Amino acid sequence: MFKIVLYEPEIPPNTGNIIRLCANTGCSLHLIEPLGFDLEDKKMRRAGLDYREFADIQLYPDLASFCLQHGEPRILAATTRGGSLYHQVHFREGDAILFGPETRGLPSEVLERLGAAGTIRIPMKPQSRSLNLSNAAALVVYEGLRQLGFPGLD
Repeated sequence: MFKIVLYEPEIPPNTGNIIRLCANTGCSLHLIEPLGFDLEDKKMRRAGLDYREFADIQLYPDLASFCLQHGEPRILAATTRGGSLYHQVHFREGDAILFGPETRGLPSEVLERLGAAGTIRIPMKPQSRSLNLSNAAALVVYEGLRQLGFPGLD
């Protein structure tokens, strides 16, 4: 299924919610350090409830380590500066969907490396800054799952 990659996540409840998303969809969660919290943070555990034991969660010191370990997967970075709208991309099993830190988004060097073809965006009102991270992840993951026919899900 998809690899959800959180680049330097900062807010524990968002990561907890995404753990639940992964446990319920079969996606794996990949966290790029540094994290803005401890994985045992009470707020993260509360948001994730008891789903952590059902989710595949991996930690990496940097994005390069993630790419190396997974054989340079196709990365689609969700960003307000994205090229294509998220529903216009043709998702493939094994895609890595990358999300940046809540307060600052993905660094420009990461976005430049991926290029316009490697970025997606969720449409919003022009004056809006961003959606909540866990809401954005759910939108994108479920669109990808819809395109693939919701494999393994009832």
